[in-house]
Amino acid sequence: MEPILQCSGLCKNYVGKTALQNVNLKVERGRIVGLLGPNGSGKSTLIKLCSGLLTPSTGILSIAGMAPGVETKKIVSYLPEHRYLSDWMCAKDLLTVFSDFYADFDMSKALDMLQRLGISLSSRLRTMSKGTREKMQLILVMSRNAQLYLLDEPIGGVDPATRDYILNTIISNYSENATVIISTHLIADVEKILDEVIFLREGSVLLHTPADELREHEGKSVDACFREVFKC
Repeated sequence: MEPILQCSGLCKNYVGKTALQNVNLKVERGRIVGLLGPNGSGKSTLIKLCSGLLTPSTGILSIAGMAPGVETKKIVSYLPEHRYLSDWMCAKDLLTVFSDFYADFDMSKALDMLQRLGISLSSRLRTMSKGTREKMQLILVMSRNAQLYLLDEPIGGVDPATRDYILNTIISNYSENATVIISTHLIADVEKILDEVIFLREGSVLLHTPADELREHEGKSVDACFREVFKC
């Protein structure tokens, strides 16, 4: 079976700036991967390329053996860093939109998560707390039976209890053959669930290794390794 994600010589240039430079990666199925790096390292650019929102300047990027496009959007579930849902919509509206748009959306899974969180179907986004809105967005993304989940800063700006809920939701709601890529600055919070880590610096892959091997080799946590590598 094809790896879920492969990059070869992948580059992305903007006017006056190189966001990604000669990225070579292979990510297998059934993994939870931390995409880690300081601001401006290219994390969000790589995720947007994988989701099909951007196109490479040069190089090759494939999702399950396919170039990003209509077919890959059917198997990729993407959570952007910034909120994109309309405030006037209620939870029921959001579930209906996702169910209509994505053939792999599991309505029963979404309803179960809403019930466990105590979110009413009639609750509107504009009346939800920040943490509840973050949970709502994650419910939508993780209720798809996707092959690749791309989560850009899924726990940014929420309290520790909400972070724990979000991480537990990620672990509980993806299949063993699916892969989750999490971009985050909050490494200490997520490293317990990571199978692999990718360190990006200035658009290049500095390190790609199993998390346990990194901890064993360095004798310290992933977070401590990150701080050592990227210290100012």
